[in-house]
Amino acid sequence: MSAVWRASRAAVKRRRLQTFVIGLVVLCSTTTVLLALALLDAATSPFDRAYATQRGPHTVAAFDATKVTPEQLAQTARGPGVTAAAGPFGQSVLEVPEGWLWMAGGSLTVVGRADPGGPVDRVELLRGRWATAPGEIVVASPSGGSPKPELLGTTLEVPGSAPLTVVGFGTSMSKSAGAWVSPEQMTALRPSGLQMLYRFTDPATDARLVSALARATAGLPEGSLTSAHTHLDLRKAFSSLADAYLPFMTLFGALGLLVSVLIVGNVVSGAVVSGYRHIGVLKALGFTPNQVVAVYLTMTAVPALVGSALGTLLGNVLAEPILRVAFSGIETGRAAIGGVASWVSAVCLLGVPVLVLLATLIPALRAHRLPTARAISAGNAPLTGRGLRVQRVLGGSPLPRAVSMGLGRPFARPGRTLLTLAAMVLGVTTVTLATGLTSTMLAYSEAGRGSGGPLVRVEAGGPANGRTAPLLGDAQIEERLRSLPGAVQVRARALAQVTLVGQSRAAFADFYRGDDTSYAGRIADGRMPRAAGEVVAGPAFLTQRGLRVGDRVTLALNGRQTTATVVGKLVEGNARALEASWDTLLPLTPDARAMEYDVRLARGADARAYTEAAEAADPGLRASVSDTGNTATTVVAFSTVFTILLSAVASLGVFNTVLLDTRERRRDLGMLKSIGMTPRQVVAMTVTSVAGVGAVGGLLGIPLGILAHRLVVDNVGVVAFPESMKDVWDAAQLSGLLLAGVAIAVVGALVPARSAARMTIAAALHTE
Repeated sequence: MSAVWRASRAAVKRRRLQTFVIGLVVLCSTTTVLLALALLDAATSPFDRAYATQRGPHTVAAFDATKVTPEQLAQTARGPGVTAAAGPFGQSVLEVPEGWLWMAGGSLTVVGRADPGGPVDRVELLRGRWATAPGEIVVASPSGGSPKPELLGTTLEVPGSAPLTVVGFGTSMSKSAGAWVSPEQMTALRPSGLQMLYRFTDPATDARLVSALARATAGLPEGSLTSAHTHLDLRKAFSSLADAYLPFMTLFGALGLLVSVLIVGNVVSGAVVSGYRHIGVLKALGFTPNQVVAVYLTMTAVPALVGSALGTLLGNVLAEPILRVAFSGIETGRAAIGGVASWVSAVCLLGVPVLVLLATLIPALRAHRLPTARAISAGNAPLTGRGLRVQRVLGGSPLPRAVSMGLGRPFARPGRTLLTLAAMVLGVTTVTLATGLTSTMLAYSEAGRGSGGPLVRVEAGGPANGRTAPLLGDAQIEERLRSLPGAVQVRARALAQVTLVGQSRAAFADFYRGDDTSYAGRIADGRMPRAAGEVVAGPAFLTQRGLRVGDRVTLALNGRQTTATVVGKLVEGNARALEASWDTLLPLTPDARAMEYDVRLARGADARAYTEAAEAADPGLRASVSDTGNTATTVVAFSTVFTILLSAVASLGVFNTVLLDTRERRRDLGMLKSIGMTPRQVVAMTVTSVAGVGAVGGLLGIPLGILAHRLVVDNVGVVAFPESMKDVWDAAQLSGLLLAGVAIAVVGALVPARSAARMTIAAALHTE
């Protein structure tokens, strides 16, 4: 093995350029694969770990207290498939005024529990203590953060009962309640429902959880179960932002892995072929066939290990900001988003070199079988008989001789050409996919912005934000904002926390009135709400609550109810919120007033002057120019990074192919130069030899890229792109994409082509 190591080390030093190409290809590919795996793991693992720590329930079920007794529910804890259960707990819904703590006002689901522990759903106290006596309440923090200590002692007025004093703040991954009181206090609140928390043996899918709950509650009176939600719904909410990135990140990762295997296989195969003479010399010196294979495996293992180590390090550095962006704004429990999981780094650090060695093994086995005499003679002998028919046909065409010779060259090495072509196809596929995603996301970011000048947001003060309430009434504020110079459109918004009857989780609702052009381009399915009793919501909200366009829901607020129909699906929306017209709010809150006003100014209007005028109109108003940042920046940036990485890998593959080709053809190039071929003709011939492959790669890669684009945009769970955002291709774009394959080939071939052009006749023929 010492001889193998010395021979391998000498080969690595002698072939520095090939070693560098292998290492760089592996580095880029490892980085790409690690980013995709890291995001895929982070979408589920943190939630699963935190949920298991808190013994979160697989299903939270609510029952009608008038149809079932606590004793009957207690029996379900021993039902088939139930591994643990907690409850029954009394459940009541209280009405919270606007501005109480951090809430927008509306309904608050309260559960009676004696302590925060138990076999299922362990509530984590963030501040204060647990409610153990009547008149005390513990409130769930919506974001899992610790609220300010001065909020302890806040009281909540309860009609027909003594006020409740906040003695603590907690968080529960299951979102089973908005607040907790002692069982004695719950009895005083006269609960209308009972809650059970279950953990099952097989919680893998929604269908299995529904079946398990049905078996456990089979003996209960019909209609006693009023609602149920599972931990799978919560997981969807947890990873809803990351889900927007997962499809294309995973696809880019797979493309990176394929390109890496193809290019490394091409590089190593070329190294073996170009090293035929070296193989013959090794065998003549006494190296066994197995030792020759070991030499070539070691030659590629060294740069592969270095490249995978650097790629893993670079991927970990890039993954940190990517994960922070992907999971920003999450409000489910306290599951922390850490760095890259250790298994992801281990897979990339060890798995990619293994793939490189497997790609090396096939051409290295050719060296194993090659006889010594043939290897030595093959090292110098020119190739004959390959692709001659194609070259003769091209030679008879009116094309310049340098071009026809270049176009015929790929047929002399069909195996190597196919590997290069496959890499080119994947490179063009990547560019096509990135171009389509960029166009789709740019169209998505423009949806709902409306036309005209700047957008000014005016916020009304009040208890909810700790500022002075406006002196003017709601209608007067809107009228004043319309009258200020520059205003073209004014839209008012009210926010309320409502309950969807039959579901335990509360939802936020935005109610709008006034001029509204914001729905232009925002409706993916159905239409915008036009009248009372019509609502729209994003795909995440509808999916998590099992709703579709056309379904009817009942909204409850302040003890009042109204029926509404889902008339449209938004392209994207908050997973916890729906939107409706102002007329839908009035049956729930007749004296509702807006908390925010959006003012669209005329083109060229002075936004700063308008904000100053709005604040001067009433001391209770605060105005600011709305941020028009591009929400698609993240996706566009990700696709750009991956496109650069994979295009660089594909160009490196072309570079290696042309480099090997020029080295193998030193004698041919010397002969051509001796009979008058100019350096420019050498460059033209060399570049043309891969430009044709690049053009074919473009023709094949474009439809694959379009298919991949449609696959990605159709599987983003939190965004429902309309057809207008998916159909982003035109003739000019497709023509440019066709040239992408040629561009990748030319960039990769230009350096070795210029090197071949500068080679002198004597240098090319001195070994003859």
